Amino acid sequence: MAEPTLSPDTWANVARFTLNTTPEDFPDDVLDAAALMTLDTIGITIGAGPMQAGQIARESTVALYGAGRQDLSARMMFDGRRVSLAGSAFAAATQTDNLDGHDGYNPTKGHIGVVVVPTLAALSETTPDFSGREALAAVTIGYEVAGRAGISLHNSVSDYHTSGAWNALGVVAMAARLRGMSEVQMREAMGIAEYHGPRSQMMREIANPTMLHDGSGQGALVGLSAAIMAELGFTGAPAITIEEDQVAQHWEDLGSFWQMQHQYVKPYPICRWAHASIDATRAILREHGLTHGDIAKIEVNTFHEGACLFQGMPDDTSKAQYSLPFAVATMVIHGRIGVEHISGSGLSDPLVAQVLDRITVTETAKHSDRFPMGRFADVTITTTDGRVLDSGDIHARGGPEAPMERAEVIAKFMEFATPSLGEARASAIRDAVLGLTDENAKFSDLAALIFDAP
Repeated sequence: MAEPTLSPDTWANVARFTLNTTPEDFPDDVLDAAALMTLDTIGITIGAGPMQAGQIARESTVALYGAGRQDLSARMMFDGRRVSLAGSAFAAATQTDNLDGHDGYNPTKGHIGVVVVPTLAALSETTPDFSGREALAAVTIGYEVAGRAGISLHNSVSDYHTSGAWNALGVVAMAARLRGMSEVQMREAMGIAEYHGPRSQMMREIANPTMLHDGSGQGALVGLSAAIMAELGFTGAPAITIEEDQVAQHWEDLGSFWQMQHQYVKPYPICRWAHASIDATRAILREHGLTHGDIAKIEVNTFHEGACLFQGMPDDTSKAQYSLPFAVATMVIHGRIGVEHISGSGLSDPLVAQVLDRITVTETAKHSDRFPMGRFADVTITTTDGRVLDSGDIHARGGPEAPMERAEVIAKFMEFATPSLGEARASAIRDAVLGLTDENAKFSDLAALIFDAP
């Protein structure tokens, strides 16, 4: 294999952006977006806490990634036990990844906040207190670096890899900034993280849904492990998703185009690929006042990846979160999709099963052609009295094309956080996160609220 041709200008730009910018260099609306995405992610972390995958992630971390050095240890979010720095981020990222309600970015076909927020929390345990605006600057850097690494990877390899394969580089950028690493150390850490990143194949998980989800737990673990290894002198080959000349175009707008403002928020804890189909169904139900008893059949037309989602009645929460027909049927019966619908008794809801049997899913070329930048579907419902109701082409809600209102995102956080934490603590976290934009805010104001167990 020929040696890659590197672009020194790209690396210099990434290093400058990561290590030399100040919070004042970031537009206020970018930091506002960072605060809102941080809040949204923390809500999913909290909501996922009682679920089996989150419990296993935390227990595995205690067993495998304990704190060898106190100065490199951190508590696990909403648990409180002290483990290694990398272990803390791994536990929270794995937990969050297993409730598929966290944000994402269309061009990456994946997720960033799922590692950024656990990384910020873990790093806050090993560094002197920093301002709220510095916290949001670090969050933004994590998103901007990880997002471009993801786009670079997808445009330079044949397989479709999970987010953990590339969001580890955003983790390194955050660690380099907050731990005061040198440019040389950061470059080595980027190379280590990219080399060790989980090049896991996403469509294998889509075909057989499990707790592996999007590989982001490993992305967080690898990213922070790489940072500490580089600090101790370990070396790594240049990260070609950043430095190779053929991907330089994806980094040219770093610091001028803010990917931070173009993330999508999920209205439902379901794979994003199903959302357009859910929204199309929801629109018909609302417009015509239908109930499940009015529906003879539902025909869903979607893009290839959406059509590959799990088709049957799920028997565990992983399959439920990756099932398009189950999600559509749940919307028909309940008018919403919450944690209670994708776990426990929700997995054996007889009315949902009845509706699921009336649903067919078909790949449609016009929708496939617009993926991943567009996530479109159309739905036709035939009623029991013979009407044929067509949604037309619908784009999934929550992204720049059809954004959720700020108040909706905040309400979503409260919905996911309150059952575990209670309204008082959930409200305090909400206020602390949104208050990070204030000039006098300290991250410790939030940190005091996010480590103790519910």
